[in-house]
Amino acid sequence: MRMVDLIEKKRDGVELTPSEIRFVIEGYTKGDIPDYQMSAFLMAVFFEDMTDAERAELTMAMVESGDQIDLSAIEGIKVDKHSTGGVGDTTTLVLGPLVAACGVPVAKMSGRGLGHTGGTIDKLEAISGFHVELTPEQFAAQVNELKLALVGQSGNLTPADKKLYALRDVTATVNSIPLIASSIMSKKIAAGADAIVLDVKTGDGAFMKTPEDAERLARAMVGIGNGTGRQTMAIISDMSQPLGFAIGNALEVQEAIDTLKGTGPRDLTELCLVLGSQMVVLGGKAETLDEARGMLEEAIASGRALEVFRQFVERQGGDPRIADDPALLPQADYTFEVQAKQSGWVADIIADEVGTAAMLLGAGRATKESEIDLAVGLMLRKKVGDRVEAGESLATIFANTEDVQEAMKTLEENIIISDENVPAPELILEIVTA
Repeated sequence: MRMVDLIEKKRDGVELTPSEIRFVIEGYTKGDIPDYQMSAFLMAVFFEDMTDAERAELTMAMVESGDQIDLSAIEGIKVDKHSTGGVGDTTTLVLGPLVAACGVPVAKMSGRGLGHTGGTIDKLEAISGFHVELTPEQFAAQVNELKLALVGQSGNLTPADKKLYALRDVTATVNSIPLIASSIMSKKIAAGADAIVLDVKTGDGAFMKTPEDAERLARAMVGIGNGTGRQTMAIISDMSQPLGFAIGNALEVQEAIDTLKGTGPRDLTELCLVLGSQMVVLGGKAETLDEARGMLEEAIASGRALEVFRQFVERQGGDPRIADDPALLPQADYTFEVQAKQSGWVADIIADEVGTAAMLLGAGRATKESEIDLAVGLMLRKKVGDRVEAGESLATIFANTEDVQEAMKTLEENIIISDENVPAPELILEIVTA
């Protein structure tokens, strides 16, 4: 078998066999296939796409290129959730305890963030003492007892994906549905979940800018998941404006706590209930989505979800008092108000630019070497469709420096006020199943 023949075959739109796809991935991971040939192959996939069978085979070849997490010591159906990312996306911090409180085991592997704010681990490390270093035995025991544990990603999880992504990044082949879908799903499958719920974002603050592209990606990932024996479904949700109000690590932890108490933002709460309902059904704890939603709402109202969060934090070395006193989280030295220059209705909050403002304050990483300031960020005071009066606060900046002019200017330019009443965007756009 020669790589040049497989490049030619894919270039001409011919379906590759399982053994041919394995040859490509194994050869490139080992270094037997050079970058220039793999670049040509990726570009052929970019233009010619892949069949469902090819996508599933590509994903599993990437899964098998490195470590696979064995969750067999954990009782029950393990359900994982993945978001394609956005601004103010705090769903994991809410969903883990909330779903665990309904008896579904959540054995979560998460990473650090590169972009507007930190990843899930960065956010949790805003809690004094919290750590993600658990042995496999500790991890399994904690999930069996509490139904929730979170660890960092393995260094050797899907090495083929890491190598391919680095090459895609410099060959203009990142934005390819089969390559994006296999990259995401390979990590989820390698992490050992039995069932996967996907939150595919669309809008200015999302990787997939249009609902059509988001649907294509969602269907591709659902197809791969179900094609590889994992129950998988996806929700397409709006990210034309930030989710919730908080953007910044400690601020987002506080907002997650508020949501677990039943006092969080409407959009974040609703998205967590929709995603959580799917997780509870896939986890076998409810027959219908309505029944599952009722269980989730009861877990919040009774305080059980917040108690699971408190125990989760304590079991992983964090200060559990933050569940009742978020003032124990890192606090910024300065606050500044971004005031409306005119009266009207908020017509647009351009999510990726608002995220950039948070990163300018130090809430995120511009490069892998950047250090995050866990205390800083911003809190929106209005959402799209809200009435605002001149001089009223649109957002509060939390900073550890008085020099916030660039972030202030970015927010002023990207929170748009209209003279006409503007409806709030629809949050849940579509549900995609097998």
